Amino acid sequence: MINSSQTIQNQGEVVSVRGSVIDARFTDSLPEIYNLLKAGETMIEVLMQLSPETVRGIALTSAQGLARGSLIIDTGRPIMVPVGEKLLGRAFNVFGSPIDHKEQVEAKEFRSIHRESVPLSEQTTNSEIFETGIKAIDVLAPLQRGGKAGLLGGAGVGKTVLIMELIQNMASRYEGISIFCGIGERCREGEELYREIKDVGVLDKAVMIFGQMNEQPGARFRVGHAALTMAEYFRDDAKQDVLLLIDNIFRFVQAGSEVSGLMGQLPSRVGYQPTLATELAGLEERICSTRNGAITSVQAVYVPADDFTDPAVVHTFGHLSATIVLSRRMSSQGLYPSIDPLQSRSKMLSPYVVGEKHYQIAQRIRKTLAEYEELKDIIAMLGLEELSQEDKKIVNRARRLERFLTQPFLTTEHFTGLKGKMVKLEDALDGCERILDDEFQDYPEKSLYMIGSIDEAKK
Repeated sequence: MINSSQTIQNQGEVVSVRGSVIDARFTDSLPEIYNLLKAGETMIEVLMQLSPETVRGIALTSAQGLARGSLIIDTGRPIMVPVGEKLLGRAFNVFGSPIDHKEQVEAKEFRSIHRESVPLSEQTTNSEIFETGIKAIDVLAPLQRGGKAGLLGGAGVGKTVLIMELIQNMASRYEGISIFCGIGERCREGEELYREIKDVGVLDKAVMIFGQMNEQPGARFRVGHAALTMAEYFRDDAKQDVLLLIDNIFRFVQAGSEVSGLMGQLPSRVGYQPTLATELAGLEERICSTRNGAITSVQAVYVPADDFTDPAVVHTFGHLSATIVLSRRMSSQGLYPSIDPLQSRSKMLSPYVVGEKHYQIAQRIRKTLAEYEELKDIIAMLGLEELSQEDKKIVNRARRLERFLTQPFLTTEHFTGLKGKMVKLEDALDGCERILDDEFQDYPEKSLYMIGSIDEAKK
């Protein structure tokens, strides 16, 4: 790789511009793969070496105004982003430049976004639960510390509120850092999230980085790597736990597909890039826990046309240790967080990891709610009175469980007027077990709605 002192000598010229694909000739020395080239205001990343003198790259910013014969300079290094404590409370783009209209970040260190994942010998292999303080998640779909969880749900079911609550709980419980990475989402959503995180007072424990929908596919494709480089600093150097929130991982695959098409690669199944599995693994495998700390990731997953056999979704699910499904039906009933207890799953929910007691309680909850789901048609047609005594008990338990699994959030206090609650796992399990044992069958349902631990119902 060329030193930055030699940068000025290694100049070339643009030989062709086809949309975002730029070919350039360098007579002195050929730029390396992933090197950043600069032609006027346009930033280009080298993806192919076509001949001993020619490279092909993809534009990361607009290529408007670029022409054949334009001067192009090899910076001698890949995309470098700032790392360190100074990043907290700020918002960046893929190059690590601030986009929050504040002063430049005076970082002591810049690192390449292209880094190898931690060797297996240095990763910790024990399965630890990452407690979120959210009852529905901790009891029915526990997250793995250093693992990856998928967050599935349409618009308006509470994804953003859940993400903000996770940032809040990460800061207060683990004294950790949250990094929010927006890949290919709407500019409006990024701006709203920034303001909301600022309003609830958790911005000083968070870093935000965006590659938005209106940006070039090359920039959207690399923003995930930039976020991980920032996260790895906090894990490896600051020895802190990191919560990495990605919205939306499907857009990363989509950007890769666009880049692949522009580079002229033959498409694979359903028009995706032939390198889909490799590219996704290159990003996902960097998310892990070491002896110093852990990067735990929660990723929003868009399922195109609700097709769970789509290659992008299949490959993404292969990396996830938990799936949290948000339900529009539950949110319409005012049951927040609207986590669907029957569709949400976690590999951590086994007796060997969470213990026999937790496993059995979770199975009993699922069985009760599944039986209630089957009885709903009968109730709709004939009414509650036509059920047998045993079925009435199931309905009674299920409705109380649904309400107990709701929870007031710290980040929504100023909307709801209810004091936010973080609930310990043992308190959540204790409450569910006591409801299943019919201890609260004579209590009104509303006494269990939006409370923390079960003892609050008695007050």
